[in-house]
Amino acid sequence: MKDPIETAATPSTPETALTEHDSAALEGESPPIRVLIADDHAAIRAGFRLMLDGDGIEVVGEAADGATAVRNARLLRPDVVLMDIRMPGMDGIEATRAITQQRSAEVLVLTTFDLDDYVRGALLAGAVGFLLKSTTASALVDAVRRVAAGDGVLAPEVTRTLIRAFAEGAGSETANLRHPPSKALDDLTAREREVLACLGQGESNLGLARALGISESTAKTHVSRLLAKLGVTSRMQAAVIAREAGLDRGLPETQVP
Repeated sequence: MKDPIETAATPSTPETALTEHDSAALEGESPPIRVLIADDHAAIRAGFRLMLDGDGIEVVGEAADGATAVRNARLLRPDVVLMDIRMPGMDGIEATRAITQQRSAEVLVLTTFDLDDYVRGALLAGAVGFLLKSTTASALVDAVRRVAAGDGVLAPEVTRTLIRAFAEGAGSETANLRHPPSKALDDLTAREREVLACLGQGESNLGLARALGISESTAKTHVSRLLAKLGVTSRMQAAVIAREAGLDRGLPETQVP
């Protein structure tokens, strides 16, 4: 009998999956959001699959540990990886770091408990969203759509934990975000500082576009360039820098009538 994880994780070859994804775009349809689920409990993976599969979202694979998640993210090229933190072998934080470094997908972390070390570790690893596993199906679907669109997602409970963790400034990596090199901020253009201010206030790409009077696609481009300039991998990390620099309090007035 085949290993159910490997079977679920590779429903088709990467080439086949890519062809199906591209064909939808060529036919004028919006391609489905491709999701990989990483959790060491089969029942939880099955539950998330039931919540997500359909209506523009396709679960393309599963993984029961971090190493498999990294491998399948590279092979299947999902848009979003739902990542559990506590898994055997390579844990979710290390897997998140590997996936974001190889730019395979955006990572949305789902945790059972909003523990400071887990939330802080996942943020530093490059996760763009955090939800508790107790979230509703509609909230999970909405979070996946928002992450796939380039936005960040934070559950209210996780937001409080995150603010507390960074306020305490534990760890050298956290300190680097709390006190980024001044030259990195000095080198930002006026527009980039405005974008960073918006991220500090938790704006989505759409909200950023409305605030600055630009298109959403232009907003996405600005965010990508800003992250590269600051040397960070996620808008969450940029938001921490903005708040520490006080830029979130200097957001310009909305320029859209």
